[in-house]
Amino acid sequence: MNMDQLKIKIRHVPDFPKAGILFYDITTLLQEPVGFRAAIDSMALPFLNQGIEVVVGIESRGFIFGAAVADRIDAGFIPVRKPGKLPSRTIRQTYALEYGTDSLEMHADAIRNGQRVLIVDDLLATGGTARATLDLVQELGGHVHGLAFLIELVGLNGRERLGGQQIHTVLKY
Repeated sequence: MNMDQLKIKIRHVPDFPKAGILFYDITTLLQEPVGFRAAIDSMALPFLNQGIEVVVGIESRGFIFGAAVADRIDAGFIPVRKPGKLPSRTIRQTYALEYGTDSLEMHADAIRNGQRVLIVDDLLATGGTARATLDLVQELGGHVHGLAFLIELVGLNGRERLGGQQIHTVLKY
């Protein structure tokens, strides 16, 4: 399946979650077995046989893609969550939003020093959540091998916040 065929499976929702925003709804892609499989395969392929030990998935759609990519590349899976969702001791990273701040947490013992990590999410937009996750992984001593996203909104310059990391995106808008 080529990338144009994947793009067709993603529903475009104007003015969501607020006026002027065009939302790329991946639920229509997820419900199609062939499209979903192609998306996961496309995200995982560059990271096969790279010695990646764990995939870190960012809440919440990053869980969908991250867990499947982890399975494809024979790695473990670690969730990064909104505050208060993880049951054990956590570390936290706060990041800026357009209007205010938000935070992400990860278990303090989730990553071993020097462990090879792939960060996965559905969307790279401004790069705020990806940067916060990158900082969490590095705080625990993880070596980030790369970041993988299904969609990149190129005009929002999210790559610039990720400091020269290896970034793989399947679809670009």
